[in-house]
Amino acid sequence: MSYKITELDPLLKRFETDIDNRMKQYEGKRDALLKDSDSLVNFANGHAYYGIHKADGGWYYREWAPGADQMFFMGEFNDWNKTSHPMKKLENGVYEIFLEGEDALWNGCKVKAVVIHDGEVLERIPTYATRVVQDPETTAFCAEIWDVYAPFEWSDQDFHGEEIPLIYECHIGMAQNKYGIGTYEEFRDNTLPRIKELGYNTIQIMAIMEHPYYGSFGYQVSNFFAASSKYGTPEELKSLINTAHKMGIRVLLDVVHSHAVKNTNEGINMFDGTEYQFFHSGAKGDHEAWGTKLFNYDKNEVLHFLLSNLKFWMDVYHFDGFRFDGVTSMIYKDHGLGSSFDCYDKYYSLNTETDALVYLQLANELIHALNPEAVTIAEDMSGMPGMCLPIKDGGMGFDYRLAMGTPDYWIRTLKELSDEQWDVWKMWDELTGRRPAEKVIGYVESHDQALVGDKTIMFRLCDADMYWGMEVKSQNMVIDRGVALHKMIRLVTHSLSGDGYLNFMGNEFGHPEWIDFPREGNDWSYHYCRRQWHLVDDHNLRYYFLNDFDKAMIKLSKENNLLASRPHNLWMDCDGNMLIYERAGLLFIFNFHPTWSKDGYWIPTLETGKYQVVLSTDSPAFGGNGQISEDYVYEAKEVTDTWEEEVVKKVPDPENEGAFIEKKVKEQKSSVKKGFQFYSPARTAAVLKKAD
Repeated sequence: MSYKITELDPLLKRFETDIDNRMKQYEGKRDALLKDSDSLVNFANGHAYYGIHKADGGWYYREWAPGADQMFFMGEFNDWNKTSHPMKKLENGVYEIFLEGEDALWNGCKVKAVVIHDGEVLERIPTYATRVVQDPETTAFCAEIWDVYAPFEWSDQDFHGEEIPLIYECHIGMAQNKYGIGTYEEFRDNTLPRIKELGYNTIQIMAIMEHPYYGSFGYQVSNFFAASSKYGTPEELKSLINTAHKMGIRVLLDVVHSHAVKNTNEGINMFDGTEYQFFHSGAKGDHEAWGTKLFNYDKNEVLHFLLSNLKFWMDVYHFDGFRFDGVTSMIYKDHGLGSSFDCYDKYYSLNTETDALVYLQLANELIHALNPEAVTIAEDMSGMPGMCLPIKDGGMGFDYRLAMGTPDYWIRTLKELSDEQWDVWKMWDELTGRRPAEKVIGYVESHDQALVGDKTIMFRLCDADMYWGMEVKSQNMVIDRGVALHKMIRLVTHSLSGDGYLNFMGNEFGHPEWIDFPREGNDWSYHYCRRQWHLVDDHNLRYYFLNDFDKAMIKLSKENNLLASRPHNLWMDCDGNMLIYERAGLLFIFNFHPTWSKDGYWIPTLETGKYQVVLSTDSPAFGGNGQISEDYVYEAKEVTDTWEEEVVKKVPDPENEGAFIEKKVKEQKSSVKKGFQFYSPARTAAVLKKAD
């Protein structure tokens, strides 16, 4: 069978058999899962059956533990007696216990499972635990009873997110100015209003799924159904999401289904005493680079667990979609480590983990069945064809992939090239390149570029000068350059690099320094694990110029539906570092040259008419010099260019009758062009719009 993916990209024609086999594998796995269900929506209900649930007259606890010989339930309710509450073994490795009395358990009651495997007594946290807490004295983790299914006063029934995602990537714990871990309530009350004021319509929250090590940035998950207790209660997270929806802000969960923490006391690893309950056995189950465990996506029970997890976060917490972490690691047996992905053969080889691709298709089918407006984003640096095409067309069904090459491009440019060496042709190619009909999220930097060991773009531009040169009245050429280029880099990336946009919190105002979580190597300091909002709130510092520019850029983008269209290349001047293009009726003029200002520079346009500046990086409001007139009206006219061009023609040979010779002659040529003359100062950008 032929799928649309091969029509969109004819280079995939020779892989039609591979694509067909993958689709057959997806259909076969889907049929196997739905043997007793009519849809994935009804199949993905593991959280409604397993785990701890309040019922009429008492409480149920159920667990899938096929490797267990016996199971018991213990906790504060029985003074931690390991054997007083045995669980009944049902079919297919399922264990169950019913505790009579509605007060047999209570919110805040600490509990654990006890697993007997090959004579070993193992204390475990229930795999579907909805709240896990850490003892401040012993540092041990334990499940805590919390009825997350209890009624909550949601007021977001009529919420609909804006079509184009403008994403503010954030971390609850480090979103505060204080030296410590921020809370859901602090984020709701202090950070959400900042995001709303900037104009972003989507937040992508990291580190929500419970993780034992704070410094893992949330990427080594232990308890998949537990919202991290580090930041507060489940109700406080629900309140945060409900408030975001009231503000018109969509909320995405940074979901980690690519691997899991290897811990046994805290996580699901070896829950029933076997290494293969959820993960591959042997070396295949270990991610050597990350020190984590790898799921067996071919196992139906694992798919049930993961798909139910997605539905849980959407149903219980009202998340509007997911950013899937580590997709490249999932879909290749070597996890994409050291691979260049420089030819199509690398996508269709024995190295491809097709079980993971099938899981991603099933996940996307489920998510969009639950909420047709949901947004899914793949973190895939390999460029796997079809990642963001509908499943019916031979794709994986994601809405977007992250344009992961863009921040790499900017880092390489700033590290390896002087300003004079910047190549606008390469810039255009890097920022506009994507697979046919597949949408991407463009960004300059995410949390990855802000981590210790790396630098944010602003810190890379200015480095230590940021410590003493950011005062508005100071004169510092390093800071002047950094402020100018930071605005230009964000604007050209936003307007070229995607069908959506992402910013990591604080980078909109050029947050200094890096992120370094508390750890032994820094004496468990929170100094670098926070956001210094006081910097942007201080109008004696230039940070607020960068912040206000970001706000104006997002406003312009939304008002003109900028990212819904495709850009048109109008002119690139490599010698002069000029880049001019049109998108959504807006005219973008970039002069990346560090010293050469162009007076009377011809600006080509698609249409004649009057144009006016609607955004300028050189505006005094954004810390610029005000050299670009924002009041002047530029009139684009048709102009006839006439020139002489030397061409080679065949003419009669005067010395040889009937013969012809080639001779260089001059011909007059002409063409009609549209545009206007413009003063383009060095290291500035301007956006113009038709004024009539």
